Amino acid sequence: MEEEGEGDCFHDIVIMGQNGIPRTVKIPVVQELARRRLEFLPKRFMKEHNSSHGDNITLPPPINMARLGKWAEPDVRAQELAQLASCAKEWGMFLVSDHGIEKTSVMHGVKEAVEGFFRLSLEEKRASVESYASVDNMGYGRNFVKSEDQALDWIDRLTMKAAPKEGVDEGWLHVWPQKPPNFRQVMEKYIEQARKLCDHLLQALAEALSLNPHAFIQNYDPESSEINVRVNYYPPCPQPEIAMGISPHSDASGLTLLTQFGSSGGLQVLNGRSWATVPWPCEELLVNVGDLVEIMSDGRLKSPWHRVVAMEEERFSVALFYNPPSSAEIEPAQGGDGCYRKVVVGDYLKHFYEVSPTLEKQAIAYAKKA
Repeated sequence: MEEEGEGDCFHDIVIMGQNGIPRTVKIPVVQELARRRLEFLPKRFMKEHNSSHGDNITLPPPINMARLGKWAEPDVRAQELAQLASCAKEWGMFLVSDHGIEKTSVMHGVKEAVEGFFRLSLEEKRASVESYASVDNMGYGRNFVKSEDQALDWIDRLTMKAAPKEGVDEGWLHVWPQKPPNFRQVMEKYIEQARKLCDHLLQALAEALSLNPHAFIQNYDPESSEINVRVNYYPPCPQPEIAMGISPHSDASGLTLLTQFGSSGGLQVLNGRSWATVPWPCEELLVNVGDLVEIMSDGRLKSPWHRVVAMEEERFSVALFYNPPSSAEIEPAQGGDGCYRKVVVGDYLKHFYEVSPTLEKQAIAYAKKA
């Protein structure tokens, strides 16, 4: 049922009916709601808000990627590896610096392209990029909507499959906005440099855990590994205390590389039984350990259970999800928790999308021994 203030601006979302037949439901476009400067939050976006917050977590200084390079002094490199291991084990996330991604030409270009797309009218956005339902949640719109009575997140999204290159321009696999005109060019330049960073991090993480440096990267392939890019737009929220930007989740990736702009302070991680805000400066790069690296590490690293709270200020983030090929079978490195099993990446992702969203970190149980 349409609520007052929702108007006729909707995303069409395909859900599975109780009779097993897919049907289309209409989900309000959050950006259009925010443009109306609503005083009260529509009921469909009201969520039980666990406002139990601990202190903000304290992340160590950013991991300096230059100090992890092959030309670094051995003592300096060993110290940086130890810091990487400590932060990745404790929080499942860490900041990186001297990462090789050009800030002026590339990072600023991404910011301008993303803001440019969301400054378009709804009609221009729809004309610029298609939306369609798939397990990958590609296109412009929403994802993880499973029922009409589900409480909704205060977010609009744009998602693109950037790799593998084979078949990347077949319409059902890849959606790129036509406006701004340089959107794809700018984003692909960022992806090219981000991939090199992720490859370096996968090897450094394995080495930091005293594993073979190739323990994680061996599951990736230059031609067939998968990269999805998801742009998250969080418009100003009229009642952020009873709304959620993104509901709690872990990432179904190997590594997730994130940048944000507009404002900071929305990302929170579960710390014991309390939610704590992650100190993440705007336009700095944050790395999340994904479920697939948790499996590959045999539980030495854990993917963080995290969420994004709604805010009164506008906020953008760009998440790059880096995965082995869907057909790859990944197995845990021996000597960890000992409770993980071999899984095929595509099978795990299918399971993840089928069960999400969940109230607790549930999807990873698929990869654990009975």
